[in-house]
Amino acid sequence: MTVHWPAEWAPHRAIWVGFPSHAELWQDDLPTAQEEVANLALALAGAGAERVRLFVCGDEAEVAARHQLGGARNVEIVRGAFGDVWLRDTGPIFLNGGETPVAAGFRFNGWGGKYVMDDDDTVAEQLAAAAGVPLRPQNFVLEGGAVDGDGEGTLLTTRQCVLNPNRNPDWTEARAEAALGLALGLKTVLWLGDGLMNDHTDGHVDNLDRFVAPGVVACPIAFGRDDPNADVYDATAAALSDMKDARGVPLQVMRIPSPGRTTDENGRIVPASHMNFVIANEAVICPTYDERSAGYALEALEAIFPERKVIGLPSNALLTGGGSFHCITQQEPA
Repeated sequence: MTVHWPAEWAPHRAIWVGFPSHAELWQDDLPTAQEEVANLALALAGAGAERVRLFVCGDEAEVAARHQLGGARNVEIVRGAFGDVWLRDTGPIFLNGGETPVAAGFRFNGWGGKYVMDDDDTVAEQLAAAAGVPLRPQNFVLEGGAVDGDGEGTLLTTRQCVLNPNRNPDWTEARAEAALGLALGLKTVLWLGDGLMNDHTDGHVDNLDRFVAPGVVACPIAFGRDDPNADVYDATAAALSDMKDARGVPLQVMRIPSPGRTTDENGRIVPASHMNFVIANEAVICPTYDERSAGYALEALEAIFPERKVIGLPSNALLTGGGSFHCITQQEPA
């Protein structure tokens, strides 16, 4: 079967959102993380014009979700079993397969064995079944946040993650390109180097750079003189400037201010990123961490997406779990 992976800005029939459900993982951050996710779901359903399917685990999480949603009828709660909320990585990638949708399901090994939790390796099957879409299992490890597509057969990824021996030990660039090409209907894979400092995903590309239109890629520019990822951002922009997409068109690079140096309560650098935005049917929802840097980032996104409403929402509690809005979502193409 020939498959097509539509770009994220193509129309969606639904969007999945993972709801923080396990107190032992989130501890004191759980209520705030749940509030942040509920606000994202409401923004996607409202300004984003999305059919939102909120994936929750357990009775307490469902009660909390209904409370946070305040009776909103345009967000559907779907019960399931999962270890944590990162549906972009544990769930399938929904594709168009001829006249019918399909879901590519990949092996999941807890981000290279670092965070192995019960039921995370069954999320792809659960979401595909709930969506009424046949699952096409793939016999290799891949997280959805490790790849980004333009809808035209081009994929962006990082060597740090996809060629990491903790995923597929025997992979070379050629083997990876062959496997990804068959699974996702790709023509060209564009390789970048490292991702953000202290990113436990080993450098997911959705924290580093994103396609925002055919032939156009957004990536950060350092905010503040002490931005720990300044060199990575500049190296990424330089590499992208020398690349062409599957059509043979040179990439245009748009720079978006980063959140700057962001630390946790112990002073450790954390991988905060404005690149973790979600492109909805009629809006773009961007995670924010610092009011000043967020203002600049939202202005840049407004220039890139003039046809969509750009909304910034706090994501500091979610960040304590290692990710943000794009990490907890997965779209179903229309």
